[in-house]
Amino acid sequence: MLMPKRVKHRKQMKGRMTGAACRKVTIAFGEFALQATECGWIDSRQIEAARIAMTRYIKRGGKIWIRMFPDKPLTAKPAETRMGKGKGSPDSWVCVVKPGMVLYEMEGVTEEIAREAFRLAAHKLPLSTKFIIREAQNEA
Repeated sequence: MLMPKRVKHRKQMKGRMTGAACRKVTIAFGEFALQATECGWIDSRQIEAARIAMTRYIKRGGKIWIRMFPDKPLTAKPAETRMGKGKGSPDSWVCVVKPGMVLYEMEGVTEEIAREAFRLAAHKLPLSTKFIIREAQNEA
């Protein structure tokens, strides 16, 4: 699982997910990409599950870049615990995703294979996404 080696603060506030992404909105490494169309949190397990789904489909044919990193800690209290007594301990790590953010990139495969691999990966993610190509991005 992806997680930071160390952080300045163990616990973070929840925050708000308003507005569109201003960083990571263009294809930087590959030829094809999966772009988020809505906001949400993506867990480190979901990032890994989508990566495995893509890698298995392309059969080590191309190269994949993960453009997101789970650096936000989520806390959870133990089951059957009464209210109060402070905030729970860190439980998992999530990545905050906003609309327009590029999640994964791929190169070295045909468009049909990339489309299908990203479709399989999108089923593992909790938000809606779209497939984009580098050429189409430059024209717009």
